[in-house]
Amino acid sequence: MEYKHSGSSVGANRKHVQITPKYRYRMMRSEKLKVFCRVAIEEACKKHGIRIEIIKVMEEHVHLIADVPRTMSDALALQIIKGGSSYLLFRICPNLRKRYLRGHFWTGGYFCDGVGNSNFTATYTYIENQELHHSASR
Repeated sequence: MEYKHSGSSVGANRKHVQITPKYRYRMMRSEKLKVFCRVAIEEACKKHGIRIEIIKVMEEHVHLIADVPRTMSDALALQIIKGGSSYLLFRICPNLRKRYLRGHFWTGGYFCDGVGNSNFTATYTYIENQELHHSASR
């Protein structure tokens, strides 16, 4: 695990995040929209110093492991990820406004949990194998 050094502190703040489009619509069915969604999330994160280690865009949700600055709260990190990516998605794909008239692409809720040294590999593998996980449950 790579630690960040800043001033007199050393540490990491990796988060496993899952976000879902509003009403759990299967918005990312097309490969084009999956790519747009991935790019929008990556750009929103890059702008605020959040480093994405892995991201997997499924039809109706997104999983990612993000290395968040240690001074940033989970709520602020998710506000940046969801708000910034939503803003960019509506600019890239104006047709999304037909489904989401009020401009809220993501649900109000989210899943966010810390990922430490002991469970990083398991979480990374879980995200990497999302297609297998979801094809088995159907």
